[in-house]
Amino acid sequence: MKPPSLTIGIEEEYQIIDPETRELRSYITEILDGDHLTLSQVKPELHQSIVEVGTTICRTPSEARAELLKLRGLVMRLAARNGLKIAAAGTHPFSSWVTQEITPLERYLGVRQDMGELAQQLLIFGTHVHIGIEDREFLIDALNAARYLLPHVLCLSTSSPFWMGRNTGLKSYRSVIFRNFPRNGIPRVFGSWSDYTNFTETLVRTRCIPDGSKIWWDVRPHHAYPTLEFRVCDVCTRVDEAVCIAAIFQAMIAKFWKLRRDNMTFRIYPSDLIEENKWRAVRYGLDGKLVDLGKQEELHARELVREMIAWFVDDVLDELGSRQDVEYAFKILEHGSSADRQLAVYEKTGDLKSVVDHLIRETEEGVPLE
Repeated sequence: MKPPSLTIGIEEEYQIIDPETRELRSYITEILDGDHLTLSQVKPELHQSIVEVGTTICRTPSEARAELLKLRGLVMRLAARNGLKIAAAGTHPFSSWVTQEITPLERYLGVRQDMGELAQQLLIFGTHVHIGIEDREFLIDALNAARYLLPHVLCLSTSSPFWMGRNTGLKSYRSVIFRNFPRNGIPRVFGSWSDYTNFTETLVRTRCIPDGSKIWWDVRPHHAYPTLEFRVCDVCTRVDEAVCIAAIFQAMIAKFWKLRRDNMTFRIYPSDLIEENKWRAVRYGLDGKLVDLGKQEELHARELVREMIAWFVDDVLDELGSRQDVEYAFKILEHGSSADRQLAVYEKTGDLKSVVDHLIRETEEGVPLE
């Protein structure tokens, strides 16, 4: 069997911010109209106040970092033409979804028609990571195994504690909002590639979906590319966080490949048990406990994240050249996720506008703005 390429692609969704009001600003159409050269990597999203970027195909986390820094800088400069800022967080601390404009493109107007009010509420921002896997049968094996670790990685990426001006008490409120969409959450176990394609083709034949792009699981085979797409994470506020997450997913797939090559596998758990861990990640993030399903006991999330790094990916990091990128997770464990840092700012200031200012600063860290 030929090993997977393990290429990396990262998509990020950013908030377009008015720096005076700190509110979301509908501006994506103006950005794209003003610079057609950006259309290949800078795209609109459902709401006019969201801008999405996507890296080229990268071989290493270092390449992905360079791409993200370039793209963030590009978007920030385009927004600055109209005096606007960019922030990366899973939700805006206080802007209302009720007042947001839908992007007037056929794709998004169709989503609004299909999903009704749910589409309007989808004012959320995520990080999606694609890992290249060309062998379709291994892709399904990796899908099945990776499901167990999604809550662990979500804990590291939580960045949406606020919604509509309220402290929700959750670290990833984005996950709650997105949960309202169909074909969502932790996918079920598939026996083979044909099992997955039969499932998808049934949905297409019965006009439930036009194609696999309308399957919004937390991890899914991409409908057009030979990649496994991880969609569980809130958008990462800092570039280093996004690169860390991508490096973990790449190393995870490399580890699963070694197990398969050696006629070994990772234990597969039921989706509903993994959903219990996901809920804990959504609610408490790194400050809570996850269930070690093998031991059938609760352990601190930080302990299980450390175990994930040590056991699942440690023996492939040097081969991939990504040890430093993955071990950035230890800094997140020490200083907290974006959600934790936002809550600390709010506790200190009592002001959600200060939280937005904090997000803008962290989003710009290390980004060349000239």
